[in-house]
Amino acid sequence: MHPFTPATLADALAPLHAELRILGPQALTGRHPGEHEDNLGAGVVAQPASTEAAAALIAWCRQNHVAIVPHGGLSGLVGGGISRAGEVVLSSARLDRILAIRPDEGTVEVEAGVTLEALQAALLPHGFTTGIDLGSRGSATIGGMLSTNAGGILAFRNGVMRHQILGLEVVLPSGEVFSDMTRVVKVSAGPDLKQLFIGGEGAFGFVTKIVMKLERLRAHRATALLGVADAASALSVAAALGERGDLQMEAAEMMWPRYIRDHAALKGFDLDWLEDGAAMLLVEISSETEEKARLALEEALAELWDRADLKGGILAQSSEQARRFWDLREDSGFYFASYPNAPSFDVSIPPGEADAYVAGLIEGLGGIGNGFEAYVYGHVADGNLHIALAAPGPLPKETKRAVERTVYAGVTARGGSFSAEHGVGLEKRDAYEAHAPALKQALSRQIKALLDPDGLFNPGKVPF
Repeated sequence: MHPFTPATLADALAPLHAELRILGPQALTGRHPGEHEDNLGAGVVAQPASTEAAAALIAWCRQNHVAIVPHGGLSGLVGGGISRAGEVVLSSARLDRILAIRPDEGTVEVEAGVTLEALQAALLPHGFTTGIDLGSRGSATIGGMLSTNAGGILAFRNGVMRHQILGLEVVLPSGEVFSDMTRVVKVSAGPDLKQLFIGGEGAFGFVTKIVMKLERLRAHRATALLGVADAASALSVAAALGERGDLQMEAAEMMWPRYIRDHAALKGFDLDWLEDGAAMLLVEISSETEEKARLALEEALAELWDRADLKGGILAQSSEQARRFWDLREDSGFYFASYPNAPSFDVSIPPGEADAYVAGLIEGLGGIGNGFEAYVYGHVADGNLHIALAAPGPLPKETKRAVERTVYAGVTARGGSFSAEHGVGLEKRDAYEAHAPALKQALSRQIKALLDPDGLFNPGKVPF
């Protein structure tokens, strides 16, 4: 094993390939590390501009036993991109080309470093959009979203990233290129090996190219904020809207009382119309024209008002006002200003179980130490709840364990998941080992040993 320092490692990597850019310690000084301060801890970042350049780097790293930490848009929230001295970050930043938009077949081929926002903008003139959307669209890359099996706003309708991928290309830890650039939905030709890399968090290889299916863009929208008593009421609204033939549901996002009250106060957003103690449901629908969308939503809400026991509501009168509504939901890190490093979680629960789960969560957190409160919000129609403690982190070890026991209590038994869309990374290792079935863990490690016998790809994560 070579005792590389970041500087000597950067020098060794520099001549490997003409399409490989190496950033050493000096070039990285002052560079923003993204969502985790240790993402650039390796002090060396490799940026290939082609699959061949990535393969050359990976083959060299295997030969010299240098660990690789794949990076996308640095927007991961569970420490999956943390790197250390002696490792090299393999970034998709220069793999940023949209290779082919095929409107006739409703597919797109991209390199892994294309951001979701850039792809959405490129598809707009063709009348298409991606079947997945999320708040970090400006930084999240398609490769990173694939690697964490991202979900987002449209999962209730289109599924998660796994359901959007038709084909991919990936450089394996051996340096070999696995290519399955399928462009069709129907494939019944043996095991679908590309699924190993979707949700694999970079542990099985480095994704370079992706084929995604698309959906028709429905640009004419109407947006409303509604007061609801609980998740059951929110789900009844979403179900009723989903059954109408004159509109299509585009979003159903719920914010529990503490979240919406504190965030609205911070933003100077008037909530005088909302009944005390009510939660908030943000709904967005689309139709053939803006006028039809607005009228359809107004009519639907009038029919629903008493039946769903709504606690107030506002229909956006302009795109600017709709954007303000969305800002309440998507600018979700507002609490970090008051509670630095607030511990946060990302669980999924069958939607009909959400009220019972949240009630148990609030009660359980209140009984830990001097008691904790939480901000709860998320994609209610698919049961994905985001939770952040109203407390600064990191927590003492025993307190952290007690909080995690409470947050994850009953999640698996209810048919949910301890990680809905953020992945496992480093921060959820304990949860993975506690809640993932033992056989699943064993099989995953066997696959890891087969593809990456030296354990060089994203070591310590997922966990491996």
